Amino acid sequence: MAEEESKSFSVELSEKGGIENKGFVQNEALNEKECNASSQEEIPEICSVGINSAAVQNQDCEVLKPFAGMPKEVLLKFSGQTRYRVTREILFWLIIASAPVLVGATIAIVAVSPKCLDWWQGSPIYQIYPRSFKDTNKDGNGDLKGIQEKLEHIMYLNIKTIWITSVYKSPLKDFGYGVEDFRDVDPMFGTMRDFENLIAAIHDKGLKVIMDLIPNHTSDKHSWFQLSRNRTGKYADYYIWHDCAHTEGTITPPNNWVSVYGNSSWQYDEVRKQCYFHQFGKEQPDLNFHNSAVQEEIHDIIKFWLGKGIDGFSINAVKFLLEATHLRNEPQVDKSQNPESISAYSELYHDFTTTQVGMHDIVRSFRHTLDEFSIEPGRYRFMGTEANNQENIEATMMYYGTSFIQESDFPFNFYLINMENFSGNSIFETVSLWMKNMPKGKWPNWAVGDPSTARITSRIGKEYTKVINMLLLTLPGTPTTYYGEEIGMENIATENVSEGLRNSNILRKKSPMQWNGNLHAGFSEGNISWLPVNLDYQNVNVEPQSQAWQRLGVMHPSPMAFARSCILLPSCCQGLAGDAAVPQLQPALEQGL
Repeated sequence: MAEEESKSFSVELSEKGGIENKGFVQNEALNEKECNASSQEEIPEICSVGINSAAVQNQDCEVLKPFAGMPKEVLLKFSGQTRYRVTREILFWLIIASAPVLVGATIAIVAVSPKCLDWWQGSPIYQIYPRSFKDTNKDGNGDLKGIQEKLEHIMYLNIKTIWITSVYKSPLKDFGYGVEDFRDVDPMFGTMRDFENLIAAIHDKGLKVIMDLIPNHTSDKHSWFQLSRNRTGKYADYYIWHDCAHTEGTITPPNNWVSVYGNSSWQYDEVRKQCYFHQFGKEQPDLNFHNSAVQEEIHDIIKFWLGKGIDGFSINAVKFLLEATHLRNEPQVDKSQNPESISAYSELYHDFTTTQVGMHDIVRSFRHTLDEFSIEPGRYRFMGTEANNQENIEATMMYYGTSFIQESDFPFNFYLINMENFSGNSIFETVSLWMKNMPKGKWPNWAVGDPSTARITSRIGKEYTKVINMLLLTLPGTPTTYYGEEIGMENIATENVSEGLRNSNILRKKSPMQWNGNLHAGFSEGNISWLPVNLDYQNVNVEPQSQAWQRLGVMHPSPMAFARSCILLPSCCQGLAGDAAVPQLQPALEQGL
């Protein structure tokens, strides 16, 4: 039977003018030409070989080259067989099916993998009150050049982000938070060129810088207010004006709204013959954010400073941006209290002057403007909000935004600052409160000092200062520290403050930075200082503490760097421990406090 199939196949090839050579078929004419060129021996007309290789009839065919491969008819004969066709189809559909699986797996891995920490997450934020940091021109006031001169100290602390409080041109009625010109630097701190040089120097050292933005109000010296009180053009409605009775020096305000600093939040203006609204001091009239032109002005200010190179903002007092337009009286905390006697901010529920509908939309619009400047790789622009609502943690968490719409990167967390007493249990409860209420995927932050709060050492004692600083640096998230807290500075005594400044309790926390044991603690080489330094400056200053760490010969350049290294993993990518990390704090805190 095999011989018959062999003969049949040989005849078929012969009829088609082809010859077979070791299983490969080639054209006879080509082979004759090749064989004649290489040998004068006669080549048979037909050189046929059966399927069985043992039936080779002519060994001369071994010299035939090159092979032409299977002819189309033979290829189709085999390719049409079931075993080959099914195999090809199975492989084809496996490839098609695996493609979306691989894409989906890639997306899933990226989604669940911890993100690399951004610059505002990877190190502490160091808050500076410029007037008290370093004086370089001997006038007794700290300045921008002083910050630039002391950048090495900040790097020594292993800090990557500097937060500069308000340096805008201001009458300084509220320590710079009543702004006269949002596009200029107050001459006390230097010039715009000094500011630009400082930003360049900070960036040259690989650091980032954020600054305060106070959009809620301006100074009454601001050009907008001067134009508004004269009802000039679009500026007429830049502030909140309302009729109020004014008889023989007595003002009857439109309602019972009270300023944060106490007494009525309405102030009569002799020029416009109306009352304007102020949530803070009477020299700080509130802007009218119901006016879209005012919102656009603030967006332009944000763009102006981003264009100067800053890396983000801390936006102050955002919960005060909008007020109810109906001007109803706010509810009293004590219903039995005589309404005429209300003068303190704590005596009212501020239902109509804080966190009004539309306020979060305005904050999100600020985020959108910062995002426009975050397109360049490595230049993400940070936005934090100063919006703590101590009585309502859910209201504070709303400043994070939603899963779909981002607001601030985080609202600054002052819950540890506002604690009435420090103990292991109270700290544990405060930390747990934030971590358990923080939206999923968001980033926590912590602060234990700021310009408006007594220093750590003055609040809880010297023996606990290092414990609290270590706690701050080892909690999950971004710590914020206030200048001088790293060396244990204390408030200055009230009797040491000049008579003209003694009325402000805030000043006690703003005493000049203690750099060394020289005159004015090295803050200024001049003969004066705008505030006196603490009497303990010869023992509590930067110089001996730096030398002490250098004598230890440790790898880490500072206690702050050492503490931070304990929680930052070698890889840049890490996840938060979340609630699982919180219980670990309590035993340690109980031992330290």
